[in-house]
Amino acid sequence: MSGRFDCGFGRAALLLLPAVAMLGACSETKSKEQKRPPPLVEAVKATPHLFSDELQAVGSARANEQVTLAANVTERIDRLLFDDGMFVQRGQLLAVLSNAQEQAALAGARASAAEAASQLERINSLNKQGFATRALLDQQRAALSEARATQESVQAQISDRMIRAPFSGYLSLRNISAGAIVTSGTPLVTVSDISRIKLDFTVPETQLAQLRPGLPIKAFASAYPDAPIEGRISVIDPVIDPQSRAVMIRATLPNPGARIKPGMLLTVRIQTGQRQGLALPEVAVLSEGDTRYVYTVDREHKAQRTNVRTGLRDKGVIEVSGLPADALVITEGVVKVAQGRTVRLPGEKDKTGKGQKDGGGSPRAAAP
Repeated sequence: MSGRFDCGFGRAALLLLPAVAMLGACSETKSKEQKRPPPLVEAVKATPHLFSDELQAVGSARANEQVTLAANVTERIDRLLFDDGMFVQRGQLLAVLSNAQEQAALAGARASAAEAASQLERINSLNKQGFATRALLDQQRAALSEARATQESVQAQISDRMIRAPFSGYLSLRNISAGAIVTSGTPLVTVSDISRIKLDFTVPETQLAQLRPGLPIKAFASAYPDAPIEGRISVIDPVIDPQSRAVMIRATLPNPGARIKPGMLLTVRIQTGQRQGLALPEVAVLSEGDTRYVYTVDREHKAQRTNVRTGLRDKGVIEVSGLPADALVITEGVVKVAQGRTVRLPGEKDKTGKGQKDGGGSPRAAAP
């Protein structure tokens, strides 16, 4: 009986040994965690920041003036007086179509007009002497008017064969050569005045109340991302598109050096107002679905999760609201903290007496 009891007791002791070992290991782990110093973090207070309300859009650049010159008649190109992309002045001759017949007709019309003018002078002199009737004088005046009209008609035909720049600007690439036969309406060259740029973009009708002619804008081209172009709204379309419920806005931009080309896609930013708001570094604000939150440090130096509302962003800071007054918000080391965990700020010692000094005993509140 006694042997059986001893044997059973021995087996029970053997079964308890792993449990005791596990309890010892847990106690050792907890002891190590208690000895581990709280994580070192940095915390700041939200500071006032001037935020700008901006409206953003995307628009297309257009030349201040642009026209494609075409042949007015079917004729052969006699001379081309321009090259690819050259700058031309207003009225400069660009192309000459064949006009030999018109030049001959013009010479005949000038001769006829000169003869009619001479006859009118002679008849007018005779009329003053009483040797020519008033009717004959009127008839000769009509003949002179007809001769001059014919001369002007021929001159107009020649002008149709002289292609001139209607305004100063840059020419497009040349796609035609001298000697080619062109028909009426054949494009010859495009002239673009890009001394200024018209920028057309659309905004929702809900933003219309914030816009007005003269409002300054900034435009950004992908070719020059670090060089914004400043301009002003010149026209707001009086008609709203019934399909998109958007309104077309036209702004005018200076274009020194002709950097902006017609057809470029530009990003538009319009400052519609400014306001003061509390700001934190963007790294301090965390997300969980649609919820935004930060970790604040309470009086016991424990991290507390605090939900906030966010607004505008500007140069690495973000607008926040919903923080308690004078709350210290963890910025650096936020990944090392959790709800209720004790933290350590620069310049403070942990419970073991070890720590880093920051030149003072108070928490550092760096500006965001």
